Amino acid sequence: MNDTNSTTDPSLVRRFHRLTPEEVLASAETDDRRCTGRFIILNSYENRVYQLEMEDGTWVVGKYYRPGRWSLETILAEHQFLFELAAEEIPVACPLRLANGSTVDEVEGIRFSLYERLGGRAPAELDDAQLSVLGRLLARIHNIGALKTTPHRHTLSCETFGENNLRFLLENDTIPAEARDIYAQTVEVLLQRIRPLFNDVPNHRIHGDCHLGNLLFTDAGPTFLDFDDMAIGPAVQDVWLLTPSFDQDGRRQREILLDAYSQFRPFSPTWLRLVEPLRALRFIHYATWIARRWEDPIFKRTFEHFGTLMYWQKEIQDLREQLARIDEI
Repeated sequence: MNDTNSTTDPSLVRRFHRLTPEEVLASAETDDRRCTGRFIILNSYENRVYQLEMEDGTWVVGKYYRPGRWSLETILAEHQFLFELAAEEIPVACPLRLANGSTVDEVEGIRFSLYERLGGRAPAELDDAQLSVLGRLLARIHNIGALKTTPHRHTLSCETFGENNLRFLLENDTIPAEARDIYAQTVEVLLQRIRPLFNDVPNHRIHGDCHLGNLLFTDAGPTFLDFDDMAIGPAVQDVWLLTPSFDQDGRRQREILLDAYSQFRPFSPTWLRLVEPLRALRFIHYATWIARRWEDPIFKRTFEHFGTLMYWQKEIQDLREQLARIDEI
């Protein structure tokens, strides 16, 4: 999702990059809960995430938020949603109360939260039984999501994922001159084509990034993780991310998931017209996300082809293919 503040204090950004294990360990300790000193750094591009061993033998996961991305109110809106879901016995990972009485504290100006470590495995793919379980749970998540709203989370729309991202790319000269105009024209045509498809589709609180990597399965079933990208958006965003394939098998999986979903919450088949538009918007958003983080050394190492003419030519081709799929709707 887009940054809440594009003028983040550079010194705070440097502290984020230089956050030390000693600072992390100290921040997780309270008068009655101490760290052993053992820790594991977990994979995360956006935040700094650590698994920390406590002296009582338990482990916690510390999430140290990238400065400038979310305001305190935005993070707390996510946590409030998690507590509402947990109160209805929906399996989610909730933040712990910290020494300051909140679920968010600071170390060296960097906001952080702690979570209990959860066991399980992230599924590589879903079988039909798992799809049905997830469909029912997702409907319950959306039932709770529709009960309230929040002014501290933005709406997933053509403006937020499309127009704003394109403006950022153009204003920051991210795209090579040879591809700049063609990319901009392709995005503009795409947005003109899909904007009417969002009309009359209801929005409410959703997970926002509900792909398989944000699930853990045990014998007891799934747990939904990482609501960091929680948004106000259409239910189909979470649906297509759980069943992302656009081929016949993907459509079959979506049918199974939605059959189960409909046991707890209505889902209009017409909302499926947003699957390919939302996929296209995610392409635009993903490229912009990398561009926004380009000064982070890990992004330059991980996405070494980003910014090349070949990269943007591939982006243009992908968006044109999406336009062709959308025209078939």
